[in-house]
Amino acid sequence: MAFRPTRRRFIQGIGGAGVLMLLSCNRQEQAMVTLYTFGDSILDCGRYNEFGVHPGQLLVKNDDRLFPEFQGQDLTSHGLARLEHLARDGATVDELPFQAQRLQVEGKAIALITIGGNDLLRGLIRDTGAEIAVFANALKTFVQQLPIRPILLGSVYDPTLGDDQRNFLGVDAAIARKNLQRMNAAIQEIANRYGQFVDLHAHFLKGDPSWFTATIEPSLRGASEVRRAFLPYVVEK
Repeated sequence: MAFRPTRRRFIQGIGGAGVLMLLSCNRQEQAMVTLYTFGDSILDCGRYNEFGVHPGQLLVKNDDRLFPEFQGQDLTSHGLARLEHLARDGATVDELPFQAQRLQVEGKAIALITIGGNDLLRGLIRDTGAEIAVFANALKTFVQQLPIRPILLGSVYDPTLGDDQRNFLGVDAAIARKNLQRMNAAIQEIANRYGQFVDLHAHFLKGDPSWFTATIEPSLRGASEVRRAFLPYVVEK
């Protein structure tokens, strides 16, 4: 005997399909991950390579042509993902609140922050007092108030690769390294309390000059290496 759906069953079926479709859309919306980048040129380094590539892009969607080894190792390989790129080349810690102005966070979000390099270049590399503590307090306040969790906070790398002969600062290398260590210790303390510490400094000490351009900026390879350091923490979140 052939099955002949009644008008009532047909309407119920359409309604059920509509509910399933709605649930599916809701699941997709809930699964969307937004990656936010805040800070300086460690994350905003697209202008320093011919492809305009920066780490946030690669974390959301790898460029398989440029970096085939990272194929499938990005957020979009695990679900829906988008990027809100707010980091700006040249930024200091005092500019972080401006990057977060009018911030509207919906759904699942991850924040990446790299800051401190420009603060060092603008005077903290010579610090003999409490200025790095002032920096740390400003960063802590920003992190506390940022309405995103988790937060991944990167340390400041050393573009000299630990080689005093590559010192470009006009500051005694011992003083410079001490203040870099003090800054990174402060960043790590904040990260351990409010999020996750990502040790870019240690990772870049394993690198070579090809990771840099314009003396201190991440090159194309450097952008990928910043991505490499953040990647395990991003995909597991």
